[in-house]
Amino acid sequence: MTMPVVLDIESLDLEARGVAHNEGKVVFVEGALPSEKVEVEIVRRKPSYDTARVTRIIRSSAQRTKPACAHFGVCGGCAMQHLEPAAQVAIKQRVLEDALEHLGRVRPQRMLPPLHGPTWGYRYRARLSVRYVAKKGGVLVGFREKRGAYVADMSQCLVLPPHVSALLVPLRELIARLSIPRSIPQIEVAVGDETTVLLMRHMEALSAEDIQLLKSFGQTHGVSWWLQPKGLDSVHPLVREDAHRLAYSLPEFGLRMPFRPTDFTQVNHYINRTLVSKALSLLQLEPGQRVVDLFCGLGNFTLPLATRVKEVVGVEGSQALVDRAFEAARTNNLQERVHFKALNLFEVNAEWLRQLGRFDRMLIDPPREGAEAVSRALAELTYEERPDRIVYVSCNPATLARDAGILVNEGKFRLLEAGAINMFPHTGHVESIAVFENVRGA
Repeated sequence: MTMPVVLDIESLDLEARGVAHNEGKVVFVEGALPSEKVEVEIVRRKPSYDTARVTRIIRSSAQRTKPACAHFGVCGGCAMQHLEPAAQVAIKQRVLEDALEHLGRVRPQRMLPPLHGPTWGYRYRARLSVRYVAKKGGVLVGFREKRGAYVADMSQCLVLPPHVSALLVPLRELIARLSIPRSIPQIEVAVGDETTVLLMRHMEALSAEDIQLLKSFGQTHGVSWWLQPKGLDSVHPLVREDAHRLAYSLPEFGLRMPFRPTDFTQVNHYINRTLVSKALSLLQLEPGQRVVDLFCGLGNFTLPLATRVKEVVGVEGSQALVDRAFEAARTNNLQERVHFKALNLFEVNAEWLRQLGRFDRMLIDPPREGAEAVSRALAELTYEERPDRIVYVSCNPATLARDAGILVNEGKFRLLEAGAINMFPHTGHVESIAVFENVRGA
């Protein structure tokens, strides 16, 4: 048995673990907060770091709070419920600043106030695991446990909208009644303005009685069932009339954005609306401008941009998403202002950007891998070829910092502003936004 160690916690890492030092090594401490003095038990030793768990809090942080959810600590869905929401946002802002400074070797001229919104009931997209466990009396539906591959035994989830949280127990009962309860690995949740979709992955065929049970459940609880018997191309609504009901709105721009339950959309609808508005404001748009939206997806930024400027080009790697984005443009009567292209943006170069022609503004919203190829291509362009202003929306501070370093240190862009976005309260996930300006003489 290892002897307990007393540590002073210095900061939090991206997994919301406390960071300390002991005998020249970094120690990651689950459950500890900055400024706390804790007694810990080392649970794993590595050559360059140790991991530990708290056995006793000697000096508690003033920002520590009682977790609201009874499943916190077991369920892997949240990592920060023991920290006040305002402090969570401040820590994420610091994570962004540190990444820019230490990884990218850049510093914005001004830090933007962080964007944040409701801290509970915000999660409009979720993947719920399903597991038949005889020892638990039947079926479990929920997020995976923090450690291991087990499904948490949960009866509610406070980060899901209340009407979705209320479905957890009824779903357990429903699946237990189906003919194939052991062959359903997951249910994906997608909440729209008009309906809530439950997408069931099933490894065996459903019986006629199963189908009737699903339809009855959908009518009782006001949800739409979609099914996935094989790959993504097999996804379909159980009831044909539900095929086009799933959508979210951007009221500021008068837009209805239809999507499929397998499409990427932002988890937090409130923050998404705020983010779209903020991004367009930071771009400093004028009616006659030409704008390009890279990694455009379904057009979450592209279509709002089209309501404000003369022309928008959206570029996305998936042809299926491009097709649906254009259909959304047509539905919203914006097809004359919008053009979409399908292209692998991880392999572009400066010549490709030149062939697109000059844009007054650029918006970049890449996945976690970031936009390294785009950033290097931009760095090679002349002042006259570049957009005057770039807004970069990121879901990974490390890749944003890398790309900012390329744009600023190699391309001589100026990093004007950056700020954190609390898209996922109570988790360690950090979204952010940054603004770059073209500088003459680069």
